[in-house]
Amino acid sequence: MDDLALTEAGLAPTRSGKVLLIACGALAHEILALKAANSWTHLDLQCLPAKLHLWPDRIIPAVAEAVEDARGRYASIFVVYADCGTGGQLLEKCKELGVEMVEGPHCYSFFEGNAAFAAKADTEFTAFYLTDFLVRQFDAFVWKPMGLDRHPELRDMYFGNYTKLVYQAQVEDPALDVKARDCAARLGLAYERRSTGYGDLASTLQRVAAR
Repeated sequence: MDDLALTEAGLAPTRSGKVLLIACGALAHEILALKAANSWTHLDLQCLPAKLHLWPDRIIPAVAEAVEDARGRYASIFVVYADCGTGGQLLEKCKELGVEMVEGPHCYSFFEGNAAFAAKADTEFTAFYLTDFLVRQFDAFVWKPMGLDRHPELRDMYFGNYTKLVYQAQVEDPALDVKARDCAARLGLAYERRSTGYGDLASTLQRVAAR
């Protein structure tokens, strides 16, 4: 029975040879760019809301539901989340579900490269990181959720122990650089820009696509 017949019979068709990427919405732009650049037409993307990061405990059931919903319709499923504040629980859930996920504690690590990020851990524990997505969405994901739009006097309480803002740039965009500098100024932090590109995300998806 072909996919059309399955659809007409009310059954979900299996996408032969297709891989489903279940990803954090904050990575959508980067994943789509990598798909286009490498002609990975056999990779489908399903994004979960980026704001789940505000409540890491909600990531695990959301990923589990998405995996179970897609099971049997793809040749394989890959979860494009790092640990993301779940304390190892997301990895355990993925093992239970029989799917793999991106290595690393968070996207700042895999964009920098997990090995390179770990090597800086002892000297950068006072750094606050932003990616392209977080620079674009700084107000929605940092400023407003922390109440700084209403109570700017809380800034030093939240960020008093930080010394610098590190902007991990995935693309070369002068407008984003200007915005990132402004974010650092608003937080009262020194500014550093690093051109990381897609880091381990690119090499990980390369391996997934090659299977």
